[in-house]
Amino acid sequence: TVLYALSGIGDWERGWGIAGDTFRCNEALGRLGRENWFRIGDADLATNLLRTELLSSGMRLSDVTELIARKLGIRCKVIPMTDSRVKTTVFTSEGPMSFQEYFVKRRAEPEVLRITVERSPDEEAAPGVIEALSRSEAVIVAPSNPILSVRPILETRGVLDAVRSSGAVKVAVSPIVGGRALRGPADKLMKAFGMEPSAYGVAKYYSELFGLDGMVIDRVDAELAHRIESELDVKVLVTDTLMTDRTRAVRLASEVLRFARSLR
Repeated sequence: TVLYALSGIGDWERGWGIAGDTFRCNEALGRLGRENWFRIGDADLATNLLRTELLSSGMRLSDVTELIARKLGIRCKVIPMTDSRVKTTVFTSEGPMSFQEYFVKRRAEPEVLRITVERSPDEEAAPGVIEALSRSEAVIVAPSNPILSVRPILETRGVLDAVRSSGAVKVAVSPIVGGRALRGPADKLMKAFGMEPSAYGVAKYYSELFGLDGMVIDRVDAELAHRIESELDVKVLVTDTLMTDRTRAVRLASEVLRFARSLR
């Protein structure tokens, strides 16, 4: 999804996959009696097939990511958190599920009891990750799920320590708007884990985890700005955070960068 967004071919309406993609392979699998609830488009499937082939040949995920990024015309550096295999299991009221089964197949409906992240004993951050964090002017946490998406990255060996010790300005964009997640189960999970499902709750979580300098929240939550600044000592930028198309995403990114620079 990151590669598709950066290359300009991502589907902004769905929030994943390739814009205008077809689903003939997925539909054919259904006709053949196979489960097809995880809808991968045909062009998207080509990317996944290439990635699987290259990984099977012995290439590292970071090298595969770099190759695909180059093929898609992306000029910036994109690095996965690790080259090791990582498996997230969501334990629910209906039993254990993979993240995709919980989120896509069951639409995040079952009650979440706990979450585990299985890692290999020798797991470490992918080449370049720690170095990038240590020399960055700003570390920006995108509006992704704090528990299911961001925390597993931070728990990769060496990453959280690198973020904490970095001299970079640390800014986060809230995935919660008006007390609800725009996409995914972030609000439900925060509530299940005893966190306040709000922009304030996100700011508090990150502040306690690695120390936050700035928080970007939507205009809908403008009344939380004073609370975040006074209670957490975190500067706040109030703006439109909904990224419904590329133009809005570029505008938000520019605003966040300017905000981060103002905090140095």
